[in-house]
Amino acid sequence: MRQNLVIITSFSLGMSFLGLIGCDNGRNIRSICKNNPEICADLHKDSWCLAEKTKIIQNRYAVKDSEVTTGKQLYIQLTDLEDYSRCIELASGVQHIIHTERTADRARAFRLSTENLSVLQEQTRERQDPFMSYYQWTRFGDTDALNRFLELENTGEVSDPFLLAQAATYYSNRNAIKAQQLYLKVFAEIPFDDFDVNWLLGLASTYRQTQQFDKTYMLTKANLLLTQQKYSEQKMLALLGGNKLLAAELDLKAQTLIDSLEDASYPLSLVKIWLESQAVAADIKPETLPVHSDEK
Repeated sequence: MRQNLVIITSFSLGMSFLGLIGCDNGRNIRSICKNNPEICADLHKDSWCLAEKTKIIQNRYAVKDSEVTTGKQLYIQLTDLEDYSRCIELASGVQHIIHTERTADRARAFRLSTENLSVLQEQTRERQDPFMSYYQWTRFGDTDALNRFLELENTGEVSDPFLLAQAATYYSNRNAIKAQQLYLKVFAEIPFDDFDVNWLLGLASTYRQTQQFDKTYMLTKANLLLTQQKYSEQKMLALLGGNKLLAAELDLKAQTLIDSLEDASYPLSLVKIWLESQAVAADIKPETLPVHSDEK
């Protein structure tokens, strides 16, 4: 049975959104809602939370005619609903003095979004694919789901770069070499638009644990360049024993890393080879299970 879309409503609404936002095949949310009112019936009509609403509409439309809904598609539906519900909850508290019906419409949308989220969560609780195992662990503290997710990764059944990064984050303070291998794989596979700059710090932490302070410095510097965060140059130099010449060389490497990630040349880059040098190639045994729910 398909579980593409959960809509809890007994009526349909004519949708008229402010602005036109492009979708695949030249479509936009206005035309999608006009031709597929069931996709938009539970959403509010005005321009509040436009980004969150647009994501829901586009993704619902993308899976509307799918015979089988994948775990990733369900994960996206769930997280889109979470984002939308948080946003519309705040918007529903904003009172519109003249058009009071807009306030009521946003309140209705918030109520329906929370109901839809609960229903979809319940419908997917028994799914055991990687995305839904990850979701059940992170949202419900389900250690069985965590153990299943880790086992799926260990047996090579987790291939999505986003999920590999989450596994790397989990292992970052438990098994530095395992986390290192996973982060490096993610760097080589994920598009820059989906790249999380915090992964640079995650990988830097693993190199710090394995006493590779030049790589720790370079990755931390790359994060600082991307985020424009203020930092202590003295503390950064301390990683290198105060070696300013080495710091200058690594600063160039940090910029090279950023450039290679942005233009998708990282898999063939020299900086990739450098990061992977001295890496321990031994097979990593899976962690002893079970783990406790507070070890997320």
